[in-house]
Amino acid sequence: MTRAEERRVIDRAKRGNPEAFRQVVEAYKDRLYAFIWKMVRNHHEAEDICQAAFVKAYQSLASYSDAYAFSTWLFTIGYRICLNQLRKKRALSGEMDFSHIGGPEESDAAISVANSEEARRLRDQVWAAVDTLTPPQKTAVLLFYKENKSCQEIGLVLGIPAVTVKSHLHRARAKLKSVLDQELVSSFLDLGDLRDSRTA
Repeated sequence: MTRAEERRVIDRAKRGNPEAFRQVVEAYKDRLYAFIWKMVRNHHEAEDICQAAFVKAYQSLASYSDAYAFSTWLFTIGYRICLNQLRKKRALSGEMDFSHIGGPEESDAAISVANSEEARRLRDQVWAAVDTLTPPQKTAVLLFYKENKSCQEIGLVLGIPAVTVKSHLHRARAKLKSVLDQELVSSFLDLGDLRDSRTA
């Protein structure tokens, strides 16, 4: 739906129209689930977090301002719930299990461009390395490269300044290049580097 249509639907939802909020859920459930799944790598956990995020969004809908994209606001809610879950796991285990944070995903574009076994192997190597990033770094990478969010929008999700987001992205790219072939990482991230300079 367009931004104007989204505003109209959300306005109706704010006035207590359940059908309007159902439209909002339908419009964003797949993107939110994909984002959360990349963080927790567990289907049932991702579904539970998504449901909790939509419940929280419904309860807090009156506080939403259309000065920002609804997706940014929704991802902020999802990220905070996800982070709380990860912290609980860390508290129980004594350490963060990075193997469950995120993972490879083959987009239609990537499949159409490179569908060979070697290309899949290389893509998996990149995402396995992304798994080792800290949650804020990983979230910044996911939102920047997968959701095309600007540094300012990512800052809203993470609750940090845009300049700190840029620092997270810079450190994430440096870490990836330290554990992977630099040419391989560049082939995946150079386009993002160009975007970063435009979203300063």
